[in-house]
Order: sequence, then C-alpha cells, then structure tokens
Amino acid sequence: MRTIIVGLNFGKGDFDASMEELHLLVNSAGGEVLAAVAGTRKAPDAKLYIGSGKADEVKVEAQIHRADCIVFNHAISPAQQRNLEEFFGVRVMDRTALILDIFAQRAKSHEGKLQVEMAQLEYMQSRLTGLWTHLERQRGGIGIRGGMGESQLEIDKRLISERRMKLKAELAKFERQHKTQRLARTRGTGLNISLVGYTNAGKSTLFNHLTSAKTYAADQLFATLDTTTRKVFVEGAGQLVVSDTVGFVRDLPHQLVAAFRATLEETIQADVLLHVVDAASSVRMEQIDEVNKVLKEIEAEHIHQILIWNKIDLTAHEAGIERDENGKIARIYISAKTGEGMAQLREALVELAENHTPDWKREREQANEWANDPRFRSN
Repeated sequence: MRTIIVGLNFGKGDFDASMEELHLLVNSAGGEVLAAVAGTRKAPDAKLYIGSGKADEVKVEAQIHRADCIVFNHAISPAQQRNLEEFFGVRVMDRTALILDIFAQRAKSHEGKLQVEMAQLEYMQSRLTGLWTHLERQRGGIGIRGGMGESQLEIDKRLISERRMKLKAELAKFERQHKTQRLARTRGTGLNISLVGYTNAGKSTLFNHLTSAKTYAADQLFATLDTTTRKVFVEGAGQLVVSDTVGFVRDLPHQLVAAFRATLEETIQADVLLHVVDAASSVRMEQIDEVNKVLKEIEAEHIHQILIWNKIDLTAHEAGIERDENGKIARIYISAKTGEGMAQLREALVELAENHTPDWKREREQANEWANDPRFRSN
C-alpha cells in the first residue's frame, strides 16, 4: 500500500525516533512509505488534527505520490478521521489502527487471533458514533427522531457487543488452561523467568540461545506474538522455566494490553523479569520507560527486574555483569546473536536461583512460623 506518514512535534520525547519507528511499523504492515510530512504545534487542531495549512501540504503529497493511505503518528478521534478522509479523499489510519493491523497479520495461534479480534472490536466500538455522525442527522419521518443511520449504528453496536461477549467467553477458557498448564509446569521447578522488552530488542534470539528452542526470530517489529515457554536445565541453577513474551512499543494500544492479558499472565507470575534492551538503540532509555509503563499497567512492576543490555556486538560495551550499591545484579551485557556474555548470564541465573525460595518452601516456612506463633496456639 502506497503510504504517506504524518507526525506533529509537540515538544515531548524524541520526535525523529518516533517518526522512524512509524516508518518501520508501516513497513511491517506491508506498506511502502513514499513521503513523510512533519510539523510543530502546541496542541492538535480540533477539526483536522494537523490544521488546515499542514493538511493542504499532506494532500499535495498524497496526490503527487498517488497514495492509497495516510498514517498519522498519533491517536486521532473518529470525527477527525472522518474529516481528514473527506478532505484527502483517501483512507486515513492512526497509530493505534496500524499496530492493530500488524498484530492481526502476525497472529498465528487461535488464541492470538481471538485476542487481536477482541482488541479490534473494542477499538471499532469506541469509534462507531463518530463515524456514523453524518447519517445520524437523518430523520425517520415527521416528528420522529431516528432513521437509517441511527438504526444502523444501533445494529452495529449490538453485533459488536454480541461478538465481544463470545470472544470473552472463549478467551476465559484459554486463561483457565494457562493457569492449569502453569501449575503443572512450575511444580518441582526452581526459578520462573520471563523475558520482556521493547519489540525487536532480541528477546526471541536470547530465548532460543537459552533454551535451544527454534521460535521465530527476525529483525522486524512484533516478530513474536504468542508466549512460548520452555523448561531448561542450567548447571548450578537446576531446572528453570523461561518464557518469551510479546514485545512492547511506545503508545501500545490499551485494547491490545487488555486483550493480551492472559498471554501476559506469564509475566505477572514470573519470579524474575529479564528486561531485554537494545543497547545499540539511541532511544533505549525511552524504550525502557515504555516497557515499564506496560508492566505497571498489567500490575507486574513489583517483580524483580534485571536489565539485559543486548546487541553489544554493535556497541563498545564489553560482556559482563554490573551490580548496584548493594551488590545485587542490576545489568548484564550480552549479545544473543554472537553469544558474548552468555556465560556471565548463566552465572547470574545460578546466583538468582540460589537466592530464590520456591513457593512450596515459602509456604512451608510460613506454616512453621504460624505453628510457632503463640497467638495461633490452642490452650
């Protein structure tokens, strides 16, 4: 699809990096970016988001390149989308719709497809009223408020609500299955580890290196959507459970976070999060912040986290372990691609396993404390 990308700089964050990421997102969705139009504003325009002057500029670019689609690097309202499509005469998408489209293309498992459909329906439902405004003005007869547009809007809302209810029921079954599988998998094992991080940081490559698995890993955004879990034996640390999760991105649609909550449950239940960071990225600190925002949204911010500084083969960093002022592991420098630093990572896993108290042992210790507590003794 021939695409023009549009972004406004509101003076927050790294604007150039954000536009570059939008370019990559369009490519990931199968589109071709023909031109980029950028501008600066203090606040969005209520009608056309980018204002009439900048909209004229975008329209000229769209006509020159015969664009099929214009993608905004922002979340735009349904009314703004309608106004822009009427003005440009071509399809308009915002960043949220683009990410949902990529997830829909990449979802392979039945559960993944259901999760993406749920997110798409929630996104669509929130926009129906604005998109149907031009029909809601119609009347059904003299003195009667209503008409084709209004009735069609109600039909669409009802159909979406019914489909969402069915999807929720199916996803609830998957959630119960996940819980049963998790209990069976973690019984008798030691550390439960979850790999998290920004998309394309190298989580799947690291997962394959640790577990000898053959999960799909590629230099592209959202290469992996489904959570993959493997048991792995590490000498000195015993048997560990390692999970590879979906990558995050700035402004990840909340609809996706909600729909993928069952998948992200592996993250919530982990003992340790290995937060994989692209050490070669110029915006790695912003990416770390974005990942932490999502972790907070899924209530996983309290879980012990270690930064894995990946892709050091593209930087001047040397493999090794960095500790905080208390002597605890804070950061590990590795290259999952070349294998540099993997020995140090395994050393760190051994140390983490030694300091980890399994759930069964923790429950037994707590039971012994209660048994010895005078307040709980019978006379």
